[in-house]
Amino acid sequence: MLTTAEPHSAITPVLTTTVAREYVHRAALSEVLMTGWNKLGRDVFTATAQWPRSHSFYMPEHGLHDPLLLCETIRQTSTLLAHVGYHIPLGHHLTWSRLQYVLAPEALRIEARPAEIQLHVTCSDIRYRRSVPVSMAMHLEIARDGNPLAMASVRFASHTPAVYKRLRAGRGEVGEVFAKAPQPPEPVSRSTVGRLRKQDIVLAPTPERQRWQLRVDTSHPVLFDHALDHVPGMLLLESVRQAAHAMEPGRAAAVLPTSMDVSFNRYIEFDEPCWIEAEPALTTVSSPGARSTIRVNAVQKGFFAFHASAELADAAWV
Repeated sequence: MLTTAEPHSAITPVLTTTVAREYVHRAALSEVLMTGWNKLGRDVFTATAQWPRSHSFYMPEHGLHDPLLLCETIRQTSTLLAHVGYHIPLGHHLTWSRLQYVLAPEALRIEARPAEIQLHVTCSDIRYRRSVPVSMAMHLEIARDGNPLAMASVRFASHTPAVYKRLRAGRGEVGEVFAKAPQPPEPVSRSTVGRLRKQDIVLAPTPERQRWQLRVDTSHPVLFDHALDHVPGMLLLESVRQAAHAMEPGRAAAVLPTSMDVSFNRYIEFDEPCWIEAEPALTTVSSPGARSTIRVNAVQKGFFAFHASAELADAAWV
């Protein structure tokens, strides 16, 4: 006879799982960070996420979580709440226009367990069409294990399939555009951008100092988790970090973007070269623990498609 040590009346433990991958626009279950959400009131929500202690792309450095893991959490939160909180259909396309965040780098330290992330989200400036939002802003107060981690805001638009098709007129179907994306150029050296794997490098060299070609590798399993018809925002954020490292290629420690203010102005296409241009906004002080600031533009066909300013810290001195 099979027996159990626990009586049948034992209390069932509370179980945790991730949200459906479709709600955060991910194909791989392993890339889903969000674990739940709740509605507190009109346009006010909470959400939860968990960060692994190691990640294949958002790699920890000097015992710290990668700040871009925060950006991916913000992205997943915005898509999750757009779908479950405002009933935007899954077939609609969500497009960022602005992202801002500032974080406490000491709160990124890796502990003995995965980091439990809590997000308090207030939505505003919501424009509706036929009772479905077409644009909104989200303000996020983010904590880790109950302690302050970051403040952030994001603005995005939602397009029906018909509207998106008109916006992307002449580009073809997503699968077709994705399949025809050209092979990426050879990257800069690993030491230039502080990346160990060639596939993770998003900059290619040019003859000009502080100017690179954006390297778009559609076979990347994280940046291109699924087929797209344009360059994703997270790849552009990674280009900011790598450009910052390339400004001081001899540095041994990782660059931590502790804050960013980002504008997404145009879709960046696969079939035209995109140039990443960087300049220091403030003179970098070489003393240990000093911060620096960088401005980065992405230019395609003569247009500024993307602009970012970022404050940077040296991971070794957090």
